Amino acid sequence: MSHKIFSTNHKNESAILIGLVFKEQSEERLREYLDELEFLADTAGARILKRFSQRLERPDSKTFIGSGKLNEVREFVKANKVDLAIFDDELSGSQIRNIEKVLECRVVDRSNLILDIFARRARTAQSKTQVELAQYKYLLPRLTRMWTHLEKQRGGIGMRGPGEAEIETDRRIIKDKLSKLKEKLREIDKQNLTQRKQRGELVRVALVGYTNVGKSTLMNLLSKSDVFAENKLFATLDTTVRKIVYENIPFLLSDTVGFIRKLPHDLVESFKSTLDEVREADILVHVVDISHPQFEDQMAVVNQTLTELGAADKPVMVVFNKTDAYKFVPKEADDLTPETKQNISLDELRRTWLSRIHGECVFISALNRVNIEELRMNLLGMVKKIHYKRYPHITAG
Repeated sequence: MSHKIFSTNHKNESAILIGLVFKEQSEERLREYLDELEFLADTAGARILKRFSQRLERPDSKTFIGSGKLNEVREFVKANKVDLAIFDDELSGSQIRNIEKVLECRVVDRSNLILDIFARRARTAQSKTQVELAQYKYLLPRLTRMWTHLEKQRGGIGMRGPGEAEIETDRRIIKDKLSKLKEKLREIDKQNLTQRKQRGELVRVALVGYTNVGKSTLMNLLSKSDVFAENKLFATLDTTVRKIVYENIPFLLSDTVGFIRKLPHDLVESFKSTLDEVREADILVHVVDISHPQFEDQMAVVNQTLTELGAADKPVMVVFNKTDAYKFVPKEADDLTPETKQNISLDELRRTWLSRIHGECVFISALNRVNIEELRMNLLGMVKKIHYKRYPHITAG
């Protein structure tokens, strides 16, 4: 079955964003999440008309935002002929069904939106298989709403047993498809493992970071290659590996899929094989968008994901990218409001982080090629340590 049945197919469609302020999620945090959700929607091709937020003790089990708020949203949807309602949190099948009944437009949640973007971005057999696996896992518990006549994908006639409900047929077909996809992924993983072994014992460096921080642009600079890079989320899904030689020291550099908050668990599970490059790397280069107001939160998400992957104990160099886009707003002398990140100069941030992570960081602009040589030299120093330990018969100089 093609992954197209999962695609929200919302190119140029009008959409609204909906989020919730509740005990674990403040208004400020929701605003950040909705900013990111809007970027996701823009990446998928949707046109955002309005944002809605609701304050509740906890998400409503039937409608997520409560019937009163849902009726308010319905008025806007009808008046503006909205095609799509995008929720910032994961919805159950029954919630989606209930909300669609009231709004009379299609409803997707953040997980569904991310899966849709991944489906569009997948290029290789591995990433396509991984995305399809995650999509089926997402679909299975929501079959009561996303009823798709899956048996037609398998020929239809003779597929359904006597008296068997169509939804049970669909469920069985999906489970069958899941096992086949897992087997296919195992075969691809075996091939990739063989390829990695054939690369020998070269020092391996992996670029990691939040999505859209400039990893692919940096990859192009360091390796003089032409990796696809653009200002969209998840521009890179497939791991790219390049052999680089600095001062006669060869090493492998890999670019990996970006991380993001609230990344669907099934997607993380499906992409763990792609992230083998991270697990097996000798050095991690953590790329950070220093111009982003929540860059520290993004760093925390990446570090948490690295911990989940069992890769948190590796040598790390932190690269603060996009210094060209950093906005510094000095405070007036009589301004008594609390200091924000924007009130801290880049030089002050540099001093703070250099002392915090023992100098293993560099501030650059990949776009304007600022401090790239310093980055190269720092990276070469880390590579040399491991290279000479691995090949003790080779002496420096």
